[in-house]
Amino acid sequence: MRERTPRLVVAAAVVSIGAIAALLVASSAVGRSQSAPPNTNEPSITYVYPIQVGTILTGNRGSWNKADRFVYQWLRCNDNGESCKKIENASGTTYTVVNADQGHTLRLDVTASNADGKTTARANATGQVPKKPGAPVELSPPTLSGQAVVGETLTATTGKWKGDQPISYTFKWQSCTPNLSSCPANGASGNTYTVKGADTGKRLRVKVIAKNNTGQTASLSDPTAKVTEAGGGGGGGGSSVPASSLVEGDRLIVDAVHFSPNPVTSRSTPIQVRITVKDNKGKLVRGALVSMVSTPVVTSSPTPADTDSNGTVVYTIQPESDFPIKNGYSVQFYVKAYRAGDPTLGGVSGARLVQVATRVS
Repeated sequence: MRERTPRLVVAAAVVSIGAIAALLVASSAVGRSQSAPPNTNEPSITYVYPIQVGTILTGNRGSWNKADRFVYQWLRCNDNGESCKKIENASGTTYTVVNADQGHTLRLDVTASNADGKTTARANATGQVPKKPGAPVELSPPTLSGQAVVGETLTATTGKWKGDQPISYTFKWQSCTPNLSSCPANGASGNTYTVKGADTGKRLRVKVIAKNNTGQTASLSDPTAKVTEAGGGGGGGGSSVPASSLVEGDRLIVDAVHFSPNPVTSRSTPIQVRITVKDNKGKLVRGALVSMVSTPVVTSSPTPADTDSNGTVVYTIQPESDFPIKNGYSVQFYVKAYRAGDPTLGGVSGARLVQVATRVS
């Protein structure tokens, strides 16, 4: 007679198998890669200049990895883009400037989330909303050129303004934390700034104060990339790489093109175009030449210029008499990033077609 396996042993075996299965499931869950969505390109705000009561701001959430949900919150801040407070019932992708915003700058928080958590990134501040009629009004923001490298010199423009004349300008340089949560003045003034060792790992920007007999209004430039030491050390992942360092197999990518105003509603108003260039590894590239031309040619075409330490170049173009202003219409541009000295049809160049909408105001 064959021995029978006791029921107790069978039951124990079943329990053991179940325990092992549960352990495997738990181990699999713990071993799964858990990370909140990383922000790879900061949010931004676009609007038709000048900013004033009634201006509609449009928020761009920037670029994210592994995000499936987004929440927006508009903020009212001081003229330095700090001490921000949430604006009630302002949680959409657009916001209309109201009387309470006069004297303030505006920013946008974008919170991206997935099953593993959430991350918030903040857009750079708008220009200050003027307090009084006749006070200086920003038509385009200050810009920076030069490399965010210790020992290098950054040069700032005032931006463009209108208002009662004469208008005087003051520059105040700021050293910011990487996420722009704090941007204290570093004591420097004037339109140039020599990057210091103490700035390593920080981001620099300039605050321009335009003043006339009616009042004063402030505007902030976009910040640089993280400051690196000469030779490339100490900058961290946010620093840019020189175009000259790219090798065979590398490519330049026209990563982002922002038009202001957008949509275009007038042939008489210049269009500011901000272009950002990266390489195929996702690093910002400085010293890359950028050309752009409308197709067909209905605007002026800027002389190609180098990207700065942010991997960015800013152009101002003028619509021509045949520039189409139509509802539901867009004008297309061919944008190319390339390296000086490379063959026209080779090297590390990259190109992209982009467009800006037009609208009858």
